[in-house]
Amino acid sequence: MFESSQMMRNNYLLERGLDTESLRRKVISNNIANVDVPHFKRSEVNFESELKRVINDNARQDHKYPALMSDDRHIPFYEERDIRSVRPRVNLDYNTTYRNDGNNVDIEKEMVDASKNAMRYNAFLTGLNQNYKVLKLIMRQV
Repeated sequence: MFESSQMMRNNYLLERGLDTESLRRKVISNNIANVDVPHFKRSEVNFESELKRVINDNARQDHKYPALMSDDRHIPFYEERDIRSVRPRVNLDYNTTYRNDGNNVDIEKEMVDASKNAMRYNAFLTGLNQNYKVLKLIMRQV
């Protein structure tokens, strides 16, 4: 049986992954462009760890204790978060310095990150194309 909600969730995650990789590409490009600027601090995108935490928290059953909440001001023990609430964040790395001028951009790391970024983007795009092909095939049969 075809489960449209699971496919929609997968499509949403793949689309959010593409958005994140596009943002990550911009951040990496900015880091590379400023490799020689004194006191420039590199940025990085954080998304996957927060998404994993939300998915794992929602899958766990041991921390969902019922609470009697007789007033709107009561704080619940647990609030389930939707994966749609997770957004990529750009974090500035203030803690490291690689050179005497205060710049912390390592060009080799940025180039490796750019390659990983391109591979992830292509993988997400391929997955999304596959899902749309399956959807198109199902629509023909209906």
